Amino acid sequence: MNTITLGDVTVTRVREYFGPVDLTPETFFPDSPAQVWEEHRAMLVPEFLDDRTRSVNSAIQTWLLRSEGRTILVDTGVGNHKDRPYAPVWSRRDTRFLDDLARAGVRPEDVDIVINTHLHVDHVGWNTYLDGRTWVPTFPRATYLMPKDDFDFWNPENGHRSVFGRGNQNVFEDSVAPVHQAGQALLWEGSHRIDANLRLDAAPGHTPGSSVLTLTSGTDRAVFVGDLLHSPVQVLEPDTNSCFCEDPAQARATRRKVLGWAADHNALVVPAHLGGHGAAQVAREGSRFAVRGWAPFAPNSDYSEYSEQG
Repeated sequence: MNTITLGDVTVTRVREYFGPVDLTPETFFPDSPAQVWEEHRAMLVPEFLDDRTRSVNSAIQTWLLRSEGRTILVDTGVGNHKDRPYAPVWSRRDTRFLDDLARAGVRPEDVDIVINTHLHVDHVGWNTYLDGRTWVPTFPRATYLMPKDDFDFWNPENGHRSVFGRGNQNVFEDSVAPVHQAGQALLWEGSHRIDANLRLDAAPGHTPGSSVLTLTSGTDRAVFVGDLLHSPVQVLEPDTNSCFCEDPAQARATRRKVLGWAADHNALVVPAHLGGHGAAQVAREGSRFAVRGWAPFAPNSDYSEYSEQG
């Protein structure tokens, strides 16, 4: 099962990749308590942690939403044929993502809105595809919603330094600028109402323009949190950042705020890269949080059923 219904909105997971990202817990989450990985090993292995190699597992997945008659994509993964010299695990891939999107009933021309929660390498890849020697928007009719603060931060003309080093090299040029030049980008700030069910809000820390998408429909609630979380460990230990967070203090504060809202409103928390069932229900547990249930999506370990490589 890869589709659920929340109020009047359907949510479908379209997967591009699941597996190791060549980072140990100590590297990926340098400030995580060492004992938490062993204490919660039964929950983490094998979906979130490869016990043999001690590499963190990650999913690259796009969330396909249908709301008020429109087709909406939340984050567009890694993409094909993109040169990523400083992020080799994502470089020059050749996957069948568009075939899997078609399997979910969506052609590129059917997409009305693309949401990039932020502009990291693994969130904007399918924004564009290579047409001959030119990068062009993959979704020709779509409006691409991009946080203005991230657009400015990652624009190489502005010369900002990142904790990511050169990990985002070429991303702006091949996956962001072509959309903007085509007149399809809407750069938003603060908050942006999409429809009666969906609202984007700034959630900075991981990157300056990181955002969350809140779904409120009938009695159902969900929050698509991008890279606010990569692992259940960050629910159990909400002060744990990834090594890619630009502003660690702000990232911690934002994570606690969003998890608190989700716990208080019985909202499904939907990260961009979570393995397992892809999303979780959370509850307050003292100054921390607990996972009290998983979404009814099929486990990511079932990904072998799909044709990842073309």
